[in-house]
Amino acid sequence: MNANTDIVLFVDDEPMVLRSIERAFLNSPYKIMTTGDADEALDIVRNEPVAVVVTDQRMPKMQGIELLERVKTISPPTVKILLTGYADLATAVRAINSGEVFRFIQKPWQDAELAELVAAAYRRFELQRSLAGADEAKLLAIAETIELKDPLTQGHCKRVAEYAMRMAGRLTVDKNIQRCIRAGAWLHDCGKIGIPESILNHCGALDESGMALVRNHPQWGAEVVRLAGMGNEAVNVVLCHHERYDGTGYPLQLSGEQIPLEARIVAIADMYDAVTSDRPYRKKRTPNEALEILRHEQGRALDPVLTQMFIDMIGTTGEPS
Repeated sequence: MNANTDIVLFVDDEPMVLRSIERAFLNSPYKIMTTGDADEALDIVRNEPVAVVVTDQRMPKMQGIELLERVKTISPPTVKILLTGYADLATAVRAINSGEVFRFIQKPWQDAELAELVAAAYRRFELQRSLAGADEAKLLAIAETIELKDPLTQGHCKRVAEYAMRMAGRLTVDKNIQRCIRAGAWLHDCGKIGIPESILNHCGALDESGMALVRNHPQWGAEVVRLAGMGNEAVNVVLCHHERYDGTGYPLQLSGEQIPLEARIVAIADMYDAVTSDRPYRKKRTPNEALEILRHEQGRALDPVLTQMFIDMIGTTGEPS
């Protein structure tokens, strides 16, 4: 018996593919539905609680991308995955980069790989549902749960929020906006919930595909926060905390004051705390070494004026003054 009432819907015009999927998910914890017809798939999304849709790209009545665009209109929270052949690989990559699709998987797939992908998509759906209407205590608890994927980041989101709030206070930012900044700082890495732990905890440089997944986490996270109905400033923090002041960041390559103030604040706090913490790919730096790194990044990665404010705020012990 499936424990979850939310549906994982598979759409493919080949009956043999659907039978194979049904066998692969026979003992899964999800409620599985399948259809070979795009219109029927849309009816299911309209009338049933669909958490995840997995669709083939090449179908006779409607391409998979078009189907998923319609799904987004009907049920924005539904997480979308594209099945694709080699010929449609570029289409799938563009769909991910534009935010239309959560992830794609190439045919023929391994059952374990597909199961892992569906599990990641379902976790994202549950995260979004948990965020909707959550109070601050619950938001922090959710953020700390996300951090459990990487033990070395334990406490990171809370510390980043504390630094960011100190800066926002010095800038006399409106109290309601401060609350959004704190929520955004807590959740700034929530998009990583869809990235395999093997990539998050990888020692050394990632390959191109691994880096592509990492670079998509701000968009995935921002979409979750937006759909959960949180404030625009919280969405901005999640989306733009990896933008760089010189315009070479991601995902939008914004520069200077094109980057929202709240994201520029959190980017400084995020860099400082990351540098002073152990990570799989390097050892932590001392607070003084971290401040030197911030000075080096003034006008490059970080807003120069805000960075100087942060440096002035930090004592030699590395604690806010």
